[in-house]
Amino acid sequence: MTDLSAFSLSGKRIVVTGANTGIGQGICVAVARAGGDVVGVGRSSMEDTAALVAAQGATFLPVICDLGDPHAATAMFDTVWDMSGTIDGLVNNAGIIRRADAVEFSQEDWDDVMDVNLRSLFFLCQSFARRALAAGREGRIVNIASVLSFQGGIRVASYTASKHGALGVTRALACEWAAKGVNVNAIAPGYVVTNNTEALRNDPDRSAAILGRIPAGRWGRPEDIGDVAVFLLAPASAYMHGAVVPVDGGWLAR
Repeated sequence: MTDLSAFSLSGKRIVVTGANTGIGQGICVAVARAGGDVVGVGRSSMEDTAALVAAQGATFLPVICDLGDPHAATAMFDTVWDMSGTIDGLVNNAGIIRRADAVEFSQEDWDDVMDVNLRSLFFLCQSFARRALAAGREGRIVNIASVLSFQGGIRVASYTASKHGALGVTRALACEWAAKGVNVNAIAPGYVVTNNTEALRNDPDRSAAILGRIPAGRWGRPEDIGDVAVFLLAPASAYMHGAVVPVDGGWLAR
């Protein structure tokens, strides 16, 4: 018989960045459904997410922070740890994307994407591990990578670079912290219905081409990612370190 407690987050407090919409919101709801409490981090109102988490009987603490500033991100994390209590897990989901031909790509668009998608991701991992290791506590980190951690993509040079980096950081930190009780793993979503994919979904030709390559025959949904995040935050994945789980409808298998 399956031990359902291995998939429970009861009594755990999880920080989820980019919690206001899309994949982040789906992860927050999934964590709450598994019994965990959520600290949601975002740049804008998270009222909708708070309501969805409350409907699952969990608590939701909203924290406004611009993760484009890594210094602000780490200061925020330390404040949350000190004020709300120990953090058991961190999901680095926040991400932005800029689209342009490579010959036209600006330094500003490069830096903006790298600051949110990679710099803040690394330094939040660092902040979490510093506190967890100093306290002698186990912890879980889940970084949201992408199928573009493995592929080049089209007109998204900085996003692709950042997601390759997110996967590399995941593996590097797992090597350092696995024996110390901090699990670091990643999820690689495919094409999911979010704000970041709105431009693609609004382009009939691109949307049809993408959908035609997905073996599952549909775009992903935020909850598809949320349930996998719960697994990587829960006791069931205790022996997973430096792994990346594609959740892409079969995209990478094609």
